[in-house]
Amino acid sequence: MLSKSIVEDVLNVAVSTGGDFAEIFVEDKNDTNILLVGGNIESSVSGKDYGVGIRIFQGFRSVYAYTNNSSRENLIKVAKEAALAMKGGKKDIVLNLMKSKVKPIHEIEILPNTISKVRKVDLMKRAYEAAIKYDPIISQVKVNYLDHIQNVLIANTEGVFVEDKRVRTRTVIQAIASRNGEMQTGASGKGAYTGFELYNNINIEEHAREAARMAKTMIYADFCPSGKMPVIIDNQFGGVLFHEACGHGLEATSVAKKTSVFTDKIGEQVASKCVTAIDDGTILNAWGSLNIDDEGTKTRKNVLIENGILKGYMIDKLNGRRMGMKSTGSGRRESYRYAPTSRMTNTYIAGGDSTREEIIANTEYGLYAKNLGGGSVNTSTGDFNFSVREGYIIKNGKIDKPVRGATLIGTGLDVINKIDMVGNNLEHGEGVCGSISGRIPTCVGQPTIRIKEMTVGGREGEK
Repeated sequence: MLSKSIVEDVLNVAVSTGGDFAEIFVEDKNDTNILLVGGNIESSVSGKDYGVGIRIFQGFRSVYAYTNNSSRENLIKVAKEAALAMKGGKKDIVLNLMKSKVKPIHEIEILPNTISKVRKVDLMKRAYEAAIKYDPIISQVKVNYLDHIQNVLIANTEGVFVEDKRVRTRTVIQAIASRNGEMQTGASGKGAYTGFELYNNINIEEHAREAARMAKTMIYADFCPSGKMPVIIDNQFGGVLFHEACGHGLEATSVAKKTSVFTDKIGEQVASKCVTAIDDGTILNAWGSLNIDDEGTKTRKNVLIENGILKGYMIDKLNGRRMGMKSTGSGRRESYRYAPTSRMTNTYIAGGDSTREEIIANTEYGLYAKNLGGGSVNTSTGDFNFSVREGYIIKNGKIDKPVRGATLIGTGLDVINKIDMVGNNLEHGEGVCGSISGRIPTCVGQPTIRIKEMTVGGREGEK
């Protein structure tokens, strides 16, 4: 990608006016994104993205610049311009770049760029046919296929010089049911830090039928009643509530600025004793995993909350400086166009002892949120509002009937303190998370959990 001598020259220039740390991030990425709507290809984009980012620290200050021209002359020019923001004279930094090779922990069998688009489209059409034929109530099906291969080189004035290859593949199927002028949507799919062999291990038609089943179920459902009640949130993508309402507050991006409700609370009880929350970037072939983060630090399993006690945060290099703490391998960015900051990888609530059936049977009345949709969150306060894509009323310890239009309203701290039952069926779901360093692949996860009371938005008078 770039020679060691060029990297050394650029880093030396970057710290020539007072910076005490400099980093170079080189990215060479190939993307494929195909969208099928109504059985026809609506868009198909394949492309290469290449560029270099240069970052400089001086104490707690930082400056970031990037370019897609990687000639030595241009990189020196960009580094000089960025360095002008730092005043204080040249620092005596002796570079000793030690090139190291990342030991991949995620096995990749079939690089997706070796598979023809014809074969990828055939996969998508199989998914389309399975969903559209599920039931006449299904009026539209969308299938989105994507893959990317990202090669990176990361080097800095602390001696890091490392290269890595990241490979991800994903398909999402969305089915729409229409009835009497109304529409309901179901979605399912799978993504992983893996190659095209993903489709040897999953049944794409089953995912398509699951999306259709969800849409059909909800189009015939009654509206959800409103009020305060126990809420059971199912496993897998149900973890998006913790991710949004609490996870962002545990990133050093907000903790270092003291805008998080979790600031200065390490060692304190912040959640129910049955809650243990983890961010783990090392889970084999998980969608949000990495060998190294985007600052060249090895990823690791970070226990954030253990039995309700706050144990730590997700930390990147710059915010680690501000907090007086070391990086936890959590520095991430969408591309070379963004400076990295602390972000989640695979974030989840750990499994407990109860079964899903036991949790439902121990709930006289409440809402069973089988699948969550989108929502809004105030990351400073943890206040949230989430839609329930697929929900059911529970009566007398049994699932009674499906309901639609439900929303979950509350605050992250309140919710994690009111979790009183945790299931033993931990699963993860794939998503894309947006923040100041761009959009990145992340996993959310949890077992089935019960929140003993929370506000459910719906329709007054519905029962």
